[in-house]
Order: sequence, then C-alpha cells, then structure tokens
Amino acid sequence: MPLPDAPTPTAANIARADKAHSASHGGATSVPPPALTPALTFVFAVACGLCVANIYYAQPLIGPISDALQLHAGLAGLIMTLTQLGYGAGLLLLVPLADVVENRRLIIGALFGAVIGLVGIALSNSAVTFLAASFMVGACAVAAQVLLPFASHLAPEATRGKVVGNIMAGLLGGIMLSRPFASMVAASLGWRALFWISAVLMASLIAVLWRVLPERRPHASIGYARTMASLPGIVWNTPLLRRRGWYQGMMFAAFQAFWTAVPLALVHEFGMGQRGIGLFALAGAAGALLAPVAGRLADRGLTRPATGAAIVVALLSFVLGAVSMHFHSLAGLVAAGILLDGAVQLCQVLNFRSLFMLAPELRGRLNGLFMTFIFICAAVASGIAAAVYAFHGWTGLCLLGGGFVSLALLLYLTEFRRRPAAVAVGG
Repeated sequence: MPLPDAPTPTAANIARADKAHSASHGGATSVPPPALTPALTFVFAVACGLCVANIYYAQPLIGPISDALQLHAGLAGLIMTLTQLGYGAGLLLLVPLADVVENRRLIIGALFGAVIGLVGIALSNSAVTFLAASFMVGACAVAAQVLLPFASHLAPEATRGKVVGNIMAGLLGGIMLSRPFASMVAASLGWRALFWISAVLMASLIAVLWRVLPERRPHASIGYARTMASLPGIVWNTPLLRRRGWYQGMMFAAFQAFWTAVPLALVHEFGMGQRGIGLFALAGAAGALLAPVAGRLADRGLTRPATGAAIVVALLSFVLGAVSMHFHSLAGLVAAGILLDGAVQLCQVLNFRSLFMLAPELRGRLNGLFMTFIFICAAVASGIAAAVYAFHGWTGLCLLGGGFVSLALLLYLTEFRRRPAAVAVGG
C-alpha cells in the first residue's frame, strides 16, 4: 500500500497544467534555488516565530483588554476570534500569491501591514477599532506561512522534514512564548506597551529579512485570478490535503479552546495574576521541543504512527486537565498543557512535511488552504471557549476540547481500512 504522505497524481496534474500555462504565456524558467544554510534556517525560524506570535499576544490578556474596551464576558472571545479570522483571510487571499509573485517582496509587504495594525491596536480606545486592527494584524501575520514553504523550496528533499521541523520549532516557540511574554509585559508596563514593542520588532524584522532573504520568483507565473480559481480544484483533487487539514483543524481547535479558557480558570480557581499566568504559559512552551523530533520521524517514514500517537496524547491531556481541576492540582494542569501543546505541534510538523512533499509549484496554495481551514476551526473554538467556560465551567471546556480531538481520531481510524490503491495514494 502506498505511504499516506505520498504525492498525489492529481496535485501533480494541476502543477503540470500551471507550468504549461506559464510557458505558453512567457513564464519564468526554473532556476536552481540557493542553498539553505544553518544561519538562514535560523533566520527563517526566528522570523516565523515573531510573525505568528502577534496572533497570540492577546490570548492571556483577554480579561484586562475586555475590561478596558468594556466588552461583556460572553463576548471576550471575540478578541482572539477577529485576529484568527484575519489570519484565515490572509491565508486564503494572500498566501497563494507565493505561487505567483516574488516571495521576498510579498513577505516584506505583509510585515509593513502588520506594523500598521499593531500601532492601531496600541492606540485603540474602543472595541470596534481594536477588533478591526486585530483583523489586520492577523491577515498580515501570514508572512510566516509564506516563509515556511519558501524555506521548504530551498531545502533538499532528503532533509526537508528536518528543515521544516527546525523552522516549525521557531514558529511554535513563538506561539508558546508569546503568552508568557505578553503576560509579563502587561504586568509591568500595561497591555498597550506589548503591541508597541511588537510593532518595533516587526519593523526590525523587515530590515533584516530584506537584507538576508534571497529572491524567489515562482516558476508558474499564471496570474492571481487563475491561481485563486485553481483553489477549489486543489481541494477536490487532493485527498491528503483534506485529511491532514481535518486532523490539524480539530487539534488546533482543541488547543485554542484550552488556551483561551485556561487564563480565566487560573484567575477564578487559583487566584493568579498576570505574572502567574505568564509562568503557566511558559511551561507549555516546552512542547515546542518536539517539532524537530517530528520532522525526523517523518523523514524516517513514521508519519502515520506518529500522527496517531499525537492525537491520542491530545485526548489524554483533556482527561488529565479535567481530573487536575477537580482535585485542584496546578501541577496536573501544567502537565496537561505541556502534553496538549506537544501533541498539537507534533501533528502539525507531520502534516506540513506531508504537504510539502507534493508538487512544489503548489506549495503556496496547499499551505494557504491547509492553514485557512485550521484557523477557521481555531476562530470558532476561541469564540465559543470563553462562553462555554462562563456557563459550564472547566468540565464543559474539557468536554469541548476532547470532542474536537475525538473528531480527529475518528478520521484517523479510517486510515487502517483496506482501500483501493488509487484512493490510498495521498490519503
């Protein structure tokens, strides 16, 4: 039986059609990519981490931000939801441009937009302006999702999983460290200072990336309209994209539900302030250490069993979280957070590596479609997690998160049924 992360013939057909259209319209010819050095890999990892951190800074600050903006507790989840909806819009509308326009300019342009949005958040005095600026920051933070396939394009196939894993460690480290960093800065300087600091970091990143990133002009210059028109066909004809998108969508929804509600639980159940919440979130950052391990597992052909292990561990983390809260065990809750973060990160690296083994000409679109679905799921989970916790407590939140993971597990179990070879490829 073919491996579940093997390239799909249908994806290759779409890529060949793009090449043919590009050639018939005078498209650019393929040139060997420059080498991806360890130093450049490090730059990619740090840049991805700083970009994606913008989506999560507000997560542990939902309480003080909603108080300052006079948002009702049941609507506090909108603070995260609008940022993630913006990210989803950017994934769908901007990331596919990586298959059309020069990548370095696309990344720099997105970072300029992020700076403008961050300044808008820092200056906001109403919920409307804050949420609008948050949407813009989310849309422009997708620079990270242009950088990731860009790096994959530069990496040799034999070590692509390792490279993706190392860069994902930076990206996921940004996710994990953003929460404790936000809590610490807010406790010392106030939540607005956090977004001013991030604006300065993004401006500095623009200068660094403009200097060190190589140019990358896509082979297929087929135009934006044709690129966007190809998206439904890619979804329909790529079973691997649908399967891996579902796994990560459900896992990330569970992740968002946990981390949206846990700051509220730490305040209500353990009487913690922002510093305590920051230290709790810092413990969860340990899960980012699994990202390089995941890439190596994928390079060894262990994608399927490692995916199953990640889903099962995520489910167990919600069981542990519910039990720990019942017995008022902070240590148990910390362990649940670490297990969940590690499982979600492990699954995400495996998913990325599988997708990036498909047609190189489609990496921008595959990544955009994959991440769009994930962040739609995350936005829904963030929007309802605060309300579920407000009305049904921590037990209801754990049932919500465990339910999301169970949906991923149900689809994963179908990988073991006997299927015709044509269906198995890319499944």
